[in-house]
This record gives sequence, C-alpha cells and structure tokens, in this order.
Amino acid sequence: MDTKLFARIAAGAFVAVALTMTVLTLREEREVPLPEMVTVWEPDGDPLPTQLKACAAMGELALSSPDCRAAWAEKRRRFLGIEDGEQSTATQAEPPHLHQPPAQDQ
Repeated sequence: MDTKLFARIAAGAFVAVALTMTVLTLREEREVPLPEMVTVWEPDGDPLPTQLKACAAMGELALSSPDCRAAWAEKRRRFLGIEDGEQSTATQAEPPHLHQPPAQDQ
C-alpha cells in the first residue's frame, strides 16, 4: 500500500470520528445545574447583627445614635480582636497629642 493512500484514509477516519463525537455530544441533554445556596451563619442570642442591620436601615440618623455608635464600636472591637481591657487608638476618647516644642517668650 502506498503511504499517501494510508495517510488519506487515516485523516478521513479521524475526521469521521471527530464529527461523530461532536454530533453525539450535541445530542445529549444537559443537566440543569442546582441553584447555588448561600447560608449565612448568625450565632444564636447575639443581638449585634440585628442592631447593625437596624443602624444600616436608619441611614444618616444612625450617625447621631449612641446605640449605633456602641454597636459599631463593639463590631470594631470584635473584628480587630481587642480584649476588653485594651483600648485601641481608634476608640480613644481624645486623639494623641503630637510633641510640640515649648513656646519661647520674647
């Protein structure tokens, strides 16, 4: 047998197999993907998430609410991992003073 004839038969067989596989793949019914379920874990008995949602619903009025300020401070404390005895620079009553040289009398 001639090598050119053998190569042509092999190429034709390859194309026939590729077309057959393509047709079979297109005929299969696709599975309907299950809807993605997202679950949010909220610990039982913790009023902080509810308070934060209420503050978010208040809008700008929440800025003047002491309850919202306390809830935000607690959320910040939990997020940063600050113990009850520690005080972070973000929650200090007054900002730290910069070192200023004493005024000179003239």
